[in-house]
Order: sequence, then C-alpha cells, then structure tokens
Amino acid sequence: MKAMILAAGRGERMRPLTDTCPKPLLQVGGKPLIVWHLERLAEAGFSEVVVNHAHLGERIESALGDGERWNLNIRYSAEPEGALETAGGIAQAIPLLGAAPFLVINGDIFCDWNPRLALPGLNAGQLAHLVLVPNPPQHPDGDFIFNGSSVGAIGTDTTADPGTRYTFSGIGVYRPELFAEVIPGTRAKLAPLLVKAMNQNKVSAELHSGAWIDVGTPERLAALDAKLSVATQG
Repeated sequence: MKAMILAAGRGERMRPLTDTCPKPLLQVGGKPLIVWHLERLAEAGFSEVVVNHAHLGERIESALGDGERWNLNIRYSAEPEGALETAGGIAQAIPLLGAAPFLVINGDIFCDWNPRLALPGLNAGQLAHLVLVPNPPQHPDGDFIFNGSSVGAIGTDTTADPGTRYTFSGIGVYRPELFAEVIPGTRAKLAPLLVKAMNQNKVSAELHSGAWIDVGTPERLAALDAKLSVATQG
C-alpha cells in the first residue's frame, strides 16, 4: 500500500511562522512535524510515499529529498499556489498513487495511530475508511456520526446523540474511485465526496482514542512541542 501526506496548505492561522517555513516543516519535539509521519510510516512497513505541496514547496522537497534516510521512496505532487483543496490534491496525485487503495494523512496533525492498521486495505464495496477521534475543544460538534458500526454525516440532524459525534482525524484509506468525479488540476473538497459515499453505505470508520492534535495555531504548536520535548528528554 502507498501512502500520501497532505502538505500543500498555506497555514494561514500559523502566520507569521508559515511566511518563511511551510507548515509541515515546523518543528515539534526536535524535528519537523512531517518527519513524525514519515518515521511512523517507515516503521509500519510502508515504502512508497507521495507528498503534495504548494506554498514553499521547494523547501519541502529540499528538506525531505527522496526519502532514503527513512528507507522510503518519496515522490512529489506539486500544486499551484493556493493549492487544490484536499480532494483536488489527492485526485491530482492518483497517477502516483496507483489503482489500489492508499492511505492519506494530513500533514498538519500529530497522531500516534499506527499506520500498520491500514495495510489490510478496504472491504469489498467500500470506497473509504476513516479514522475518527473524540471532539477537541476547538471543534466540539464533530464532523460525522459514528455508532460503532455505521458512519454518516451530521448534516442538519440536531437530534443525534452527542456521544456519537466524532471528529475526522485527517487520516483515511481511499479507493481511487472515490475521486472519479474530480477533474485533475481543479479545486475540490473531500467532505462532499465522503458524504455521498456514506449515503451509499460505502464508508467505514474506526475510533482512535490515543494522542491526536490538530496543529492549527501557534499556541497548539508550542504546546505540542513542549509536550514532546519533555517526553523525548525523559
């Protein structure tokens, strides 16, 4: 199975840090955020990784190179300034990812989920499998409804049990067919594609209760850096 790390975002909420450094290269615990993902992927047995980029993308390629230092083969999918949104970026990278299901990880999260869990792939008929997490303080209403077996959109359903609402971690396994409607090179969001597939009962999910942080602000970046620095020193 191949993996893709999404690293094309501008990181507006992280400015001015991201004015001169692409968000995935911001340091936490002594190394760039994206390197934590690469190390976990290599440890889990992955060898082929695609990284998309837009803002300061040449710095990402310069920092990571071909991936040999992690025993990985890294290939890059360059996007125009402003990027192509999540689904647009994935659709453009399909030629590099191939025809089999692949793992996608947001480059701006920190998570101790084991990528090895993705290796069995998808069940027949499924287009996606999502890793969900408990709702963080900054996103209390969640993204999807998950009852342990089926997953669906929250939409306008205000009667859904709050205990079944979870946040999408930014980690998922997808079939290329999920992105068949996206024209390569165009901007497209992932959520509408997932909701459509959910309505067709073609999406599964799991709940991860371990460490997960959306590194979306300088404050959360600093908090994560402090936590990881203490852990590595201990």
